[in-house]
Amino acid sequence: MDPSNPFLSNLHYHLPNFALAALMYTLLGRAMLSFVVDADSKNYIWRFFCRITDPFVAVIAVVTPKAVPAVILWLLGVVWLFWLRVALLYLFLLLGLVPKAA
Repeated sequence: MDPSNPFLSNLHYHLPNFALAALMYTLLGRAMLSFVVDADSKNYIWRFFCRITDPFVAVIAVVTPKAVPAVILWLLGVVWLFWLRVALLYLFLLLGLVPKAA
C-alpha cells in the first residue's frame, strides 16, 4: 500500500462502507423499480436487482413481521443498512481508524 495515497491507505474502511452502500442503493433501486416491473418479470435488470438483494432481504424477513408487504420490507432493509453504515463509522471512530480529511 502506498502511504501517499489516502484512499489506498484507508481501504480497511472504504471497502466495507462501499459494499454496504452498494447493497443499500441496490435495495432502494429494487423498491423503486417494483412500481414499474411485475414481481415475476423476466427483465434482466429486475432479475439482477433481485439476485443481489435477496440474501439480505431473507435476513431482514427473519426479524420483520410476515404481514409487512415486500416493498416495505425492502425499504426497511435500506434503513437497516443505513444504520449499519453509521455503526461501522462509529466503530472506526472508536478504534481511531477513520480516514482523516486531507
